[in-house]
Formats: sequence, structure tokens, C-alpha cells
Amino acid sequence: MADEKLTKLAGPADAIASYLDELLHTATDSALQEDVRAPQAVSNPSPKPKPKVPPAPEPVLAPEPAPDLAVSRPEWSERPFECLIFTVAGLQLAVPLILLGAIHRVDEEIRPIPGSPRWYMGIYPGAQQNLRIVDTAEWIMAGRVPANARDNYRFVIRLDNSEWGLACDDVAQSFTLSPDDVRWRTSRSKRPWLAGTVVEQMCALVDVRSMAALLVRAEKERHLDLS
Repeated sequence: MADEKLTKLAGPADAIASYLDELLHTATDSALQEDVRAPQAVSNPSPKPKPKVPPAPEPVLAPEPAPDLAVSRPEWSERPFECLIFTVAGLQLAVPLILLGAIHRVDEEIRPIPGSPRWYMGIYPGAQQNLRIVDTAEWIMAGRVPANARDNYRFVIRLDNSEWGLACDDVAQSFTLSPDDVRWRTSRSKRPWLAGTVVEQMCALVDVRSMAALLVRAEKERHLDLS
């Protein structure tokens, strides 16, 4: 954990602010869009009674289960959990501490790997294991990354027990969240790593395991689109 408070960025540019609005809109509005409203009954005149005819016997079929379109919430979200906010190019993201492997201050060079996609910064040597470092701004904000965003990276957040670490500008104090403090997403057709929105702080909550799985897939396929 960082033992000193670092200077925050002067303020996100208009493009970054616009992207943050879009990111949070994806998390907060999806549930509303997916609410299924029951059709209202239409009042029609009662038809004239017809003579009753015994119905022909029909085979009894087992009802087909309705498709489950909802996304199950992470198991750590069922009770209060500790959370950490970190900053990337003016954006604030939150990660549950239970799945935060470690926080490293960047005090050594990250070794680039030739031929890697833009979001893959390279290898950071660690005391116990090397970490594969993600340019978090390039990954999350592809096409809207501010110039020289990498110059502000001072920390690496390791995702659970994986080999992946997210480069970030700053980290803040941890705090406790109740499940009701988060507006959880009910669908993840886009940005499956986005678990929901921390309402009071208005920041995106990261699903660490989904993010790590996407990174593994993206490294194999060597592409940038992780949405």
C-alpha cells in the first residue's frame, strides 16, 4: 500500500471526461435497459359464448427453462468487502482487496517485448515473480489515451495471484463497501471486466478474475479490443 499521498492529475481532458461518462453509463444504465416490463392487459369486449367442445388430448411436454440472461455476481459481492481506488489518466477505478495480489511501486524499468500490442508494456521484474504489465489507459481507453500517459505511472497493481499487473498513477486508502453501495451490472456483453459502479465515489468496480481472463486471451490472440 502506498505510504504517502501523491499529487493528483490536474484534471481530465474533455475526451477523458466524456469517456468516463460513457463508462459509467454502461454500468449504471444497463440494468434499467434490461428490465422486462410485463405487458398490460387490454380490455376487450367479452366474446359471445360458444358451445363447449371436449378438447382433444394433447401430449404433456416438459416446459423449457427460460434462458438465463443475467450475469451472476462475484462471490465476494454477497457481503461487505474492502475496496481500493486507483487512478489512471484521470479515471478512478476500484478493485476488491480480497483479489488484489500486491501493490508495487515502479522503481525499475519495465522491459518491453518486441511485437506486443500497445496495451502490453512488458515485463516488470519482481522479488518473487515477474509481472506482465498492462498499460491500463491504453487498454481501457483505447483511442482516447492522453499524450504521455505512461509518464505518470508510478504503481503496479497485481491482479489476484495471476502474472498480470495494472500500471496506474496513484492509489488511495482502502474502504469498506456494502453490496448495496454498488450498482451491479446485469449483463456484460460489453466490457465484461466491469462489475458495476461504486455509487458514492462514481467509479467503475473491476471484476478482477474476468479482467485477468481477458488479458490471457488477448495475449494469445495479440489484439487490443478487450471490450
